[in-house]
Amino acid sequence: MRRVIFNQKGGVGKSSIATNLAALSAAQGYKTLLIDLDVQGNSSHYLGYDPRDDAGTDQSKSIAELLNQTVGWFSVSTPVKAFPQPTQFPKLDIIPSSPKLEKIESELERRYKIYKLRDALDELEKDYDRIYIDTPPNFNFFSKAALIAAQRLLIPFDCDSFSQQALMTLLNNVAELREDHNRTLEVEGVIVNMFNAQANFPAKIIADLSDIGLPILKPYLPLSVKMKESHYHQQPLIHMLPNHKLTQAFEQLFAHLEQTTSNRLETEQ
Repeated sequence: MRRVIFNQKGGVGKSSIATNLAALSAAQGYKTLLIDLDVQGNSSHYLGYDPRDDAGTDQSKSIAELLNQTVGWFSVSTPVKAFPQPTQFPKLDIIPSSPKLEKIESELERRYKIYKLRDALDELEKDYDRIYIDTPPNFNFFSKAALIAAQRLLIPFDCDSFSQQALMTLLNNVAELREDHNRTLEVEGVIVNMFNAQANFPAKIIADLSDIGLPILKPYLPLSVKMKESHYHQQPLIHMLPNHKLTQAFEQLFAHLEQTTSNRLETEQ
């Protein structure tokens, strides 16, 4: 199962959600791969990789190098299976980000490498049970490549009117890309993040989204300073605070996603 976590709006918690779902997946015994396609490298840093540290990170095994490989008559490319790097957490690997992503984007687009990630995952999925893809906060080459490569889309959402407007734009963009490039892509649901249960406005926004038929996943992820502490210590919540309410919310969300996946697979069989 390949899931992409994407929203064109920044600050909605894409990297936090992608990393914590991947960490939960690995902790529950699934061989899991996290791919960091955002030049900011937040997911990479969260798991102990600093994409800007040339001495501490093998830049030759970044997602930028995987996408930028040229296969020619006289060139030898690095095998795709050489790119996933182990993390400190069992069963959890990562293909880290790189500052080079920003430099090579226009060249990759010019060379029409938009399907290269999908081709790579076709090969890598033989070695992994779950693959999560973190994306940049805009509809660019890298987010499009991720949407083409994935089977399910998870949309992080923080409850304000600007987010609601951005969500409508996102859905229109995804619908067009789905029609042209990946008709099997499904919007698995909207993940409500940084939810304040004491305020009335977030509930109103969520109700509006439900009224237009969007799948709103539960539970909502509560606002908590522990998330920032988790980033600082480079420890996903399941490892740093396994009994915290935010960790438990992530566990319930993950269980829901896995149950949905299981039910769908049983139906297809």
